[in-house]
Amino acid sequence: MTQIWISAAGLSLATVIGSIIGFGIKEVPHRWYDTILGFCAGIMLAASTVGLILPAAESAGLGRWWLILAGVVLGMLFLNLLDMVTPHLHKLTGLDEETHRNNASINHILLFVMAIALHKLPEGMAAGVGFNSTETSDAWAVTLGIAIQNIPEGMVVIAPLLLAGVSKLRTFIISLSIALLEVVGVWIGYGIGSISEVLLPVMLAFAGGAMLYVVSDEMIPETHAHGYQKMATYSLILGFVSLVFLDMAF
Repeated sequence: MTQIWISAAGLSLATVIGSIIGFGIKEVPHRWYDTILGFCAGIMLAASTVGLILPAAESAGLGRWWLILAGVVLGMLFLNLLDMVTPHLHKLTGLDEETHRNNASINHILLFVMAIALHKLPEGMAAGVGFNSTETSDAWAVTLGIAIQNIPEGMVVIAPLLLAGVSKLRTFIISLSIALLEVVGVWIGYGIGSISEVLLPVMLAFAGGAMLYVVSDEMIPETHAHGYQKMATYSLILGFVSLVFLDMAF
């Protein structure tokens, strides 16, 4: 139980740290933003494959390969569905209706922030489900990978909300709420994974598929949108290799 609480606290704390840094940084140049995000994408790519999908395949065995495929596909579809049903969240900003009418960009900003929030639950599940295994090194690798990418993710939530006119206090509360979603996710993942040995590899694959979706659908396209795709690609490879070696070391 202690390990799970440490994992949950570490993930949420990383997001909070990123948010605090975000208050002090007005603008990050695209070159550095894409480079950092590319590194985070590589970390998450390694965490999803080495830390989740491969352990799931080893747990299920060759005879139940279809369970792993089903889990990965379901994880990706789950994130796709969440993105499609993102609710309208004007009330969270605390801005009045007149402000909203004069600030059309708030719609895009809220969708972006909500997309990050929606990913926190399955990310937490990805970390929590691994602690049902007798070998927890993979779970810690996933936790580390997610925590690293949570810092810049926490940073990029802050600036758009402040620029849209949301107060600093409300912005921090929104950021803190997003961080706490990961704590809930860790415990949900651990609880579901402990129900049965058959369900554990499916949940590991599900979490891996969800993380792959985030990397492929959002992180990589974002890092290639501003003309710095080479740097982003090199950073992704560096991030991937870094987590592979960390997984081997621990």
